[in-house]
Amino acid sequence: MATNILMPALSPTMEKGNLAKWLKKEGDTIKSGDIIAEIETDKATMEVEAVDEGILAKILVPDGTADVAVNEIIGVIAAEGEDVSAASAPAKAEAPKAEAPKTEVPKSEAPKAEAPKADAPKAEAAPAKPAEAAPTSSGDRPFASPLARRLAKEAGLDLAKVQGSGPHGRIVEKDIEAAKAGGGAKAAPASAPAAAPAAAAKPASAPLASGMSDETIKKLFAPGSYEEVPHDGMRKTIARRLLESKQTIPHFYLTIDCELDALLKLRAELNAAAPEKDGKPAYKLSVNDMVIKAIALSLRAVPDANVSWTENTMLKHKHADVGVAVSIPGGLITPVIRDACHKTLSQISNEMKDLAARAKNRKLKPEEYQGGTTAVSNLGMFGVKDFAAIVNPPHATILAVGAGEPRAVVKNGALAVATVMSVTLSTDHRAVDGALGAELMAAFRGYIEKPMAMLV
Repeated sequence: MATNILMPALSPTMEKGNLAKWLKKEGDTIKSGDIIAEIETDKATMEVEAVDEGILAKILVPDGTADVAVNEIIGVIAAEGEDVSAASAPAKAEAPKAEAPKTEVPKSEAPKAEAPKADAPKAEAAPAKPAEAAPTSSGDRPFASPLARRLAKEAGLDLAKVQGSGPHGRIVEKDIEAAKAGGGAKAAPASAPAAAPAAAAKPASAPLASGMSDETIKKLFAPGSYEEVPHDGMRKTIARRLLESKQTIPHFYLTIDCELDALLKLRAELNAAAPEKDGKPAYKLSVNDMVIKAIALSLRAVPDANVSWTENTMLKHKHADVGVAVSIPGGLITPVIRDACHKTLSQISNEMKDLAARAKNRKLKPEEYQGGTTAVSNLGMFGVKDFAAIVNPPHATILAVGAGEPRAVVKNGALAVATVMSVTLSTDHRAVDGALGAELMAAFRGYIEKPMAMLV
């Protein structure tokens, strides 16, 4: 019996992916565990393993196809001895079957719509509103949490018909549970009359957060004065997540200055003492490696700040897993140093170099860049003095690191020169209050200005 190869979900939030290339061709013998294709997500290129044995009878989605939906059939494996040409027939036959219900639904709905017309003319307006709202809601992505989307998909609910009770009308878990308890259809009549005009207006007047459509923006510039570069999957994901972050997370910011002279001295001594391995130093510490260690130790010292906010609970993490922003072509990614507070500086340094190199080649596994309990974004190497980063859920904090530079400081009542670095902590105020954030920053400055504490 033929087995369908489905587009896999390579991460919990993945909805679509690009089929980069097939590593097997039609007619090839497939064994369970063979790598048969490469899939590009918004962050990485992943390999797909075969879960069955047989012959690759048919490739339904060719190399280079973009935006293939999760669970869409991309190929067919025929069983041993099965006719290869016949094996692809079920896949082709499925299309008419899938289309049949679509053509029958209007027919079955038509008599229902006609019956109220004969009995009660007033009822004509009620079916008309949902009918008008349906196309607009399908073209406008409902504002919902990832968990709510997954639960709605499992329950077969239409998110466009669910009323959100979260911040800014966001659909959250309890809204899905309420819709399931009341029946998916109950949410639509309650929200459709009020939401229909707004939903109808959205695609036409405000498809962007700026309130201007693509065509309106283009008209502001002279024809030929710009080049249109389509958004790739990574840029779309970054835009969506950052917009969601700023819309749902109440940010606040804490900035401190840290003196780096002791840290720079210790770093130079440690690098000079590095043993050789294969003719090269076994490690070469950077300031960023020491920043990663310092924020991890600070979260261990202030555990109430090592948290993630959810609608119903606070997740208090047992380990300090630090995501580190790495710039790659077309965007950025945050590989995670797991349990960084218990790793040596040399371990953090070597692990970070490996993760950064594979990140730039889009070879990270999802578990290497997803999750984490905080993040570090360092623009000091570009000469940026200070900046504020955007919290990346499910983190409750992110540390923005500026350049270390000589500045005038007052020591013992007299002017002196010190190397100073400005750092800004962005926090989710729902999870980390001002005093708690200040306590975390004080701990961080302590480790930076007395770096020997990171070695014990």
